Parts: sequence; C-alpha cells; structure tokens
Amino acid sequence: MNPGIGLMKRRLEKERDAVALAVSGIAKKYNTNPEAIQTLETKYDDDSGDWYVALGWDEKKAIIKMDSVQGTISEIKEI
Repeated sequence: MNPGIGLMKRRLEKERDAVALAVSGIAKKYNTNPEAIQTLETKYDDDSGDWYVALGWDEKKAIIKMDSVQGTISEIKEI
C-alpha cells in the first residue's frame, strides 16, 4: 500500500532546495554560469504542491515550475 500525497515526504521542502534545482536547470538548458543567475522571486502553491521560481541572467528571465513531491522541473517558461 502506497501512502497518499499528503503522507509522503516532499523532496523540495524548503525554498533553497527549489532555488537550487531551478538554477541547475537554467544553467544546463541555457549553458550559463550558475553564479550569474539571480533569484527574482519564489512562490509555493499549497493547492498543487508546486514551486515557482523566477530567475534572471544576462538579459533573460524565466519562470521555472517544479513538482515538490517528485523533485523535478515541470516547465521552464522564458519571459
């Protein structure tokens, strides 16, 4: 028997974990230096259990959506 989502331990429990995953994803996708990436804003959605992190680097900005239970990036949307 598997526990329900409410009973499972989240892999991205803290804001710093979500930011680290988002920076890593942007650094890989856009081949940029992680030190050049700035965190603009973070938000946790209680209803869906997703983290949203807005990052900026060079002249670009992106919003990264992450599933906190699976600890994966769901979507990267450049703005």
